[in-house]
Amino acid sequence: MATTICPSYSICLTIDLGAIRANYRAIAERIASAECGAVVKADAYGLGAAKVASALLAEGCRTFFVAQLAEAVALQDAIGTGSTIFILNGLDPGCEAMCASRGFIPVLNSLSQIEHWRATARQHGIPLPAALQVDSGMSRLGIDPEIAGTLAADRSFKREISLRLLMTHLACSDEPAHPANAAQLARFQTARSYMPGVPASAANSGGSFLSPDFHFDVVRPGIALFGVPPRPDASVLQPVVRLAARILQIRDVTAGEGVGYGHDYIAREPRRLATLGIGYADGWPRHLSDAGAAWHNGMRLPIAGRISMDSLTIDISALPADAISEGDFVELVGPSQSLEQVAGEAGTIAYEILTRLGRRHQRIYIDRDRTENSASGVSP
Repeated sequence: MATTICPSYSICLTIDLGAIRANYRAIAERIASAECGAVVKADAYGLGAAKVASALLAEGCRTFFVAQLAEAVALQDAIGTGSTIFILNGLDPGCEAMCASRGFIPVLNSLSQIEHWRATARQHGIPLPAALQVDSGMSRLGIDPEIAGTLAADRSFKREISLRLLMTHLACSDEPAHPANAAQLARFQTARSYMPGVPASAANSGGSFLSPDFHFDVVRPGIALFGVPPRPDASVLQPVVRLAARILQIRDVTAGEGVGYGHDYIAREPRRLATLGIGYADGWPRHLSDAGAAWHNGMRLPIAGRISMDSLTIDISALPADAISEGDFVELVGPSQSLEQVAGEAGTIAYEILTRLGRRHQRIYIDRDRTENSASGVSP
C-alpha cells in the first residue's frame, strides 16, 4: 500500500514496525532461555511508544520498561493493562500512591526509594510489587550488592515488598572483551546469592549479544529493537527508520559567495545549492554543519555551511540539472546513510540522533508483514 506525503510537511520520518517486530524476534530467538522484554522509554526512543509497543504486543512481548511514571501512565493508556510495566528510574517522592493504583512496578534504586515504597505498602496493608536494582559497577543507579543481603535478611522487607525482579545494568556490554563485563557479572551473582529464586535481569541490547551467562531470566533490549546494532557482529538486525527532507529552494551561487550564518562556507567556484526544510529544531545536529550530507540516487550531497534552526543547505552540483527539483525529497537516513554513520559524522551516538528527531515530521508507520500503513504527526 503506497504512502502519501502530506504537502504541509517538509520532513518525512518513516518507521517500519515490521522491522521492529523482526528485530524483537531475532533477539528473542537468541536468548531463547530468557524472556525478551522491551525498553520503550523516551517515547520508544522517539519513534512513538504507543505504536511501537502495540506492534511488540502483537509479537508476544508482555514486559515493558520505561524511565518515568508519566511514561508508564501514557503507555498503559495506549496498550491496556494486560502487560507488566517497570519504571526504571524508580519513583519521585509523592508518586507512590499513583504507581500502586495503576499496578506499575517501580525499580527501587536507593534506600530512600525502598523506604518510601515500603511505607506505601504498610499503608495498603499488602505487599507491593517492586524490582530491585543492584549497582554492579556502573556507578549510576542501584544499591550495593551487600545491601541486598541486608534486605534479604529483613523479614519485614519480605512482608512489605513482593520482589519481582533483581536487576543490574551493564556499562560496557557493547565491548564483549571489556573486563568490566566479567566484573559486573561477578558482583551481580553475589547479590543474587542473597535472593535465590528471585528472577534476574542484567542484559540490555549489548548484553543480549553476550554469552548466555548474562541473559538470566529477562533481557531488556532497547536500541537494538530500533535497528541500531549494539556491536558490529549484531548483523541480524534490520534498519527501522528512514528520514527525508524536502527541497525548499534551489539556487546557483558564483565563486566567492558566502552561504549561511557566518559565511563559514564560501563557494570556491560556481555551485548549485539546495535548501532543505530541516534544521537543528528538528533534531538534525548542528555539528553536521560543513560535515554531514544528504543523498539522492546514491549520490552524496554535502552540507554547505551552518545548519540553521529550520533549514540547511546542500551542494547538489554533482547532479544533472534535471535530476532534482524544488519540492523533491532527499535522503538523510536510509539505505545510503545509516543512523550510525550520521552519528559518527556528528561526533555523537545513534541513540542521540534517534531520540532528538523532532515533532515537525510527518511520521509514516509501515508494517509490510501486516500490509498496514498509517501517517501521523504534528503540523509545523
